[in-house]
Parts: sequence; structure tokens; C-alpha cells
Amino acid sequence: MDDTERRTVGSRGQITIPKELRERFGIAGGDDVRVREADGKIVVEPTPSRAELAEGYRRRAEHHRELAEEFAGTSREANDVLGDVPAWEDE
Repeated sequence: MDDTERRTVGSRGQITIPKELRERFGIAGGDDVRVREADGKIVVEPTPSRAELAEGYRRRAEHHRELAEEFAGTSREANDVLGDVPAWEDE
């Protein structure tokens, strides 16, 4: 298959995904796919599995934990250098 293949959109808005692409991306008849717009283009992609979603959420939670630890360390360093900041007084 070359980079592009022409497809005709049916009266109900349907197209057939080329077999080579279905095989490459693991899409079989009856599978759910996501259809979205990105950068002015229509993107069709396999729907992530529950395991893939769970792994993504685990990675994101770990990243947020690492950021929180980094900010806490930065805050401690700032306190060490600057000392306690006096309370704001109402004017």
C-alpha cells in the first residue's frame, strides 16, 4: 500500500479502512475506534484497552507524585535561603 488510498464515503458517512492498516493497527471487525479532529484532520485510531488506560493513569499519577516531591524540595530550599516570610499585614 502506498501512503494514501482513495476511499468513497457512503451515503451514511461510512468508509472501509484498508486491510493493511487494520492489520497493522490491530483493528478487527466489531472493534471500537476513536474518531477525532487533530490539526484540521480526521484521525481514526484504535480505542485504548482498559489495561492501556490503567497504565497511562499510573504513569500520570507517578509523574504528579514526582512533581509534588520536586516542588516540596524547592519550597524547603527557598525556606532555607529566605527564612520564614513575615505574615502579610492588612493595609
